[in-house]
Amino acid sequence: MITKKMLPFCIALAASVLTVTASAQSLSPTEQQIVAAVHARSEAALQLLERSVNINSGTLNHAGVREVGKLFRVELDGLGFKTSWSEMPAAMNRAGHLLAEREGSQGKRVLMIGHLDTVFEKDSPVQLWERKGKRVRGQGVNDMKGGDVIMIEALRALHAVGALDNTRIQVIFSGDEESAGHPIATSRTDLINAAKRSDVALAFEGTALDNQGNATGTIGRRASGGFVLDVKAKQGHSATVFSHTGYGAIYETARILNSFREQLIEPDLTFNPGNIIGGTEISYDGQNSKGTVFGKTNVIAPSAQVHGDLRYLSAEQGQRAKDRMKEIVSNNLPGTSASIRFSENYPPMSPTPGNYALLDLYSKASFDAGLGEIKAFPPGERGAGDIQFVAPYVDSLDGLGATGRGAHSPDEDLDISSIQRATIRTAIYLYRLTR
Repeated sequence: MITKKMLPFCIALAASVLTVTASAQSLSPTEQQIVAAVHARSEAALQLLERSVNINSGTLNHAGVREVGKLFRVELDGLGFKTSWSEMPAAMNRAGHLLAEREGSQGKRVLMIGHLDTVFEKDSPVQLWERKGKRVRGQGVNDMKGGDVIMIEALRALHAVGALDNTRIQVIFSGDEESAGHPIATSRTDLINAAKRSDVALAFEGTALDNQGNATGTIGRRASGGFVLDVKAKQGHSATVFSHTGYGAIYETARILNSFREQLIEPDLTFNPGNIIGGTEISYDGQNSKGTVFGKTNVIAPSAQVHGDLRYLSAEQGQRAKDRMKEIVSNNLPGTSASIRFSENYPPMSPTPGNYALLDLYSKASFDAGLGEIKAFPPGERGAGDIQFVAPYVDSLDGLGATGRGAHSPDEDLDISSIQRATIRTAIYLYRLTR
């Protein structure tokens, strides 16, 4: 007999049962088996994550990066992947990358991207692994060893039901995502070559949450680059400034930067002058981002230099900004001249229709599994990542990893339950992509 006191609980239970039943009906019998396989591995997946986090793998700790690679390589070997280690030239001071591939003829050719390194180097005081109830703290637990484990466990769930057979999947765990080795053309060759042999690229950096706490997908990331502004002027007595000697390098620098601020601002475009040096004698140490300057107040400064950061969401936006900056730089005050040069470390991942289409498929997989819809995270708000090197070649989606807080800080942590949720989404998504 149901009493009045029990009624609210019974209504809630009935609603929950209906939701689960509706979700199950949205999944095929094989997909339901995949979900069951993920559930069966929940504790083992957490143990794999703990093992990986307990290995310090700061980018410059080559032995640690390789050890994490060895741990994951054993897992991928057991799933029928052909694995190899891609060494980087010694001069680059990077550990290399773990590559894995399955050859087949069925469905989309999928590239899955993770990274083995963290920002926490060998001497970091941050604790390796510390579980606190439903959350866990540790070096790289969120960025991105949680995402790495999700990749492996999703593949394992497919393997458990025979759904990896005849699929075409490549996996790359880079060893230097947090500090890409130079030259970039060398350190990202494996990624780019894999992208050219793929139809879809999926990256497993952390899942960002929206303002309501719902999971999102990343369909765009801004380019990460920079600019250097060099300004020259006539040196002379300060009493002659604004007259026949001209305005000097510092005034011209101020004019240029203020013109940038007044004329270039638009959504998803930022240009930040990180440091300025100006005077009679200047020098700059790019390796350590330090400068020295000598200048007297009664002397018109003949030299100035600015080092800045430049970010944009599309190649077109970036080119438009650069062209306008060059135009501003060339319109000099009397007695001055200036030049500007640009660099690009990470190309933009533009929010293309193809990327949105991938998000729609991912969202449907999540919804069908009873985990809710997935909307796009504002692309201008995410930092740089390895997915950007492949985005110019293939439809791409990022942010499929774990959910946590405080990435790159001593408080970096992870919501343990997010591993299972993201693994289920990914496994169903991969199954549908590879049919």
